[in-house]
Amino acid sequence: MDEQTTLRYNLGMTKYIFITGGVVSGLGKGIAAASIGLILKSRGLKVVNQKFDPYLNIDPGTMNPFQHGEVFVTDDGAETDLDLGHYERFTDATLSQSSNTTSGRVYMTVLQREREGGYNGGTVQVIPNITEEILRRMLLSTKETNADVIITEIGGTVGDIESLPFIEAIRQIKYQVGEENCCYIHLTLLPYMKKAGEIKTKPTQHSVKELQELGIQPNILMLRSDIPIDNATREKLALFCNVDTDCVIQNTTARSIYEVPLQLESEHIGDAVCKVLDLKTPPTKLTEWTKMVDVFRNPKSRVKIALVGKYVDLHDAYLSVVESLVHGGIANEAGIDLDWVEAEDLVDDAATEARLKDADGIIVPGGFGSRGIEGMVHTAKYARTHKVPYFGICLGMQIIVIEYARNVLGYKDAHSTEMDKNTKHPVIDLMPDQNGKILGGTLRLGKFECAVTPGTLTEKAYGTKTIWERHRHRYEFNNAYREELQKAGLIIAGVNPERNLVEIVEVPNHPWMLGGQFHPEFKSRPNKAGPLFREFIKASIANKK
Repeated sequence: MDEQTTLRYNLGMTKYIFITGGVVSGLGKGIAAASIGLILKSRGLKVVNQKFDPYLNIDPGTMNPFQHGEVFVTDDGAETDLDLGHYERFTDATLSQSSNTTSGRVYMTVLQREREGGYNGGTVQVIPNITEEILRRMLLSTKETNADVIITEIGGTVGDIESLPFIEAIRQIKYQVGEENCCYIHLTLLPYMKKAGEIKTKPTQHSVKELQELGIQPNILMLRSDIPIDNATREKLALFCNVDTDCVIQNTTARSIYEVPLQLESEHIGDAVCKVLDLKTPPTKLTEWTKMVDVFRNPKSRVKIALVGKYVDLHDAYLSVVESLVHGGIANEAGIDLDWVEAEDLVDDAATEARLKDADGIIVPGGFGSRGIEGMVHTAKYARTHKVPYFGICLGMQIIVIEYARNVLGYKDAHSTEMDKNTKHPVIDLMPDQNGKILGGTLRLGKFECAVTPGTLTEKAYGTKTIWERHRHRYEFNNAYREELQKAGLIIAGVNPERNLVEIVEVPNHPWMLGGQFHPEFKSRPNKAGPLFREFIKASIANKK
């Protein structure tokens, strides 16, 4: 019996960690949850993270990127909260539909069951019907994964009206799985009053009191602060919040999110969690992660990457892309200087060259709608004619095709029917099975196979003839123009064999210009950069030299 099997045998059942937030939102519960997942995994435990969001949308798929940020996509096609990206990147897990639940999904399930007579004519109420559905979904990951530890992040802030059913559900769960198998972590803000030179604990005390009034006593307090917390503050909070002193953990602002696990482990978060849950594990081992952080902190060179997009005012809209560029930099021992470029500002070739002339590499990520498209086309033309490394993701790949059709093939009005339904040359078009009025959940979503063309940049990057990457789009390369574009030189570097859909294009006679219809950023990891990001940064470094 190996160590992992022995450990699981001794546990007897799954343990549950619930992370709530207090005082203000945006404190980094997702990073904290991902960090704890990494730490526990390094101790030999099988860990699964999940996120429960209180909003009424079914999922983030139709939400405005400026309001919600990035939509993260899993292998099985779930459109989820961006925190699932942190979970996957930190723990190297592959999450699924069950890993993200919203109030909308919960209420829709309950109401559909009521319409079908599932409650035998009984009154449907928040308690017990809504909370029972939340509990069912919380325990679903246990059945699917047989994990040792399930870490559940509750979105929002304690005190929000919409969060109350979720708080009630995690209160109830201890009666189902046993209080000894539950650990409640409350993450709050400790504001620093610069004028007085004091850290204020009262907001945290009130937040914990509110949580206690809802029936939950936190086992661990995690305190976000810009400055270190002294022992007197720890002891005060331990006393007033009814928490052991060694379970008061500071989470000070880090230089990068990848340093957070190391900081939390220096605070002995792993020991605190294992103490609460009575887990007997080996010590935390973050050797490889520490090496990765050291490379990140001490790059041998720096490279300037221009990110040309339409949501650049909200950096979270491109979160996984930005992190994947960092991963590519780590793989090449290079630091990334990111230049955020608003596509709408690139009104012509001259403006584009003036704005991008200092870029060592250019990336155009995904997006929807017509705004900024012409600026992206100018970007692709600049990159092609000036031999600047260019990486197009989803929409960025389609931009390569549009620009090539216009300026090499000679079809000046070539376009995507998403932006121009009347174009005479729809080189990007809606597939017949995508016609419909419902927007949510109807994109091509999740993991699909791609056969790689031998001798291409793509084959060099992946080192294999078949790859699987995640998708989130509706419009496709129009095969009616495939032969013409290939005759004009455009390289078809990857095709989905099931439906003969073009997945990857490359531009000839260019150091590195490639576009993928998929989203490789969803599978990139800090210790294992996505192959295309690794090679794109490598080409950008060579261009700088």
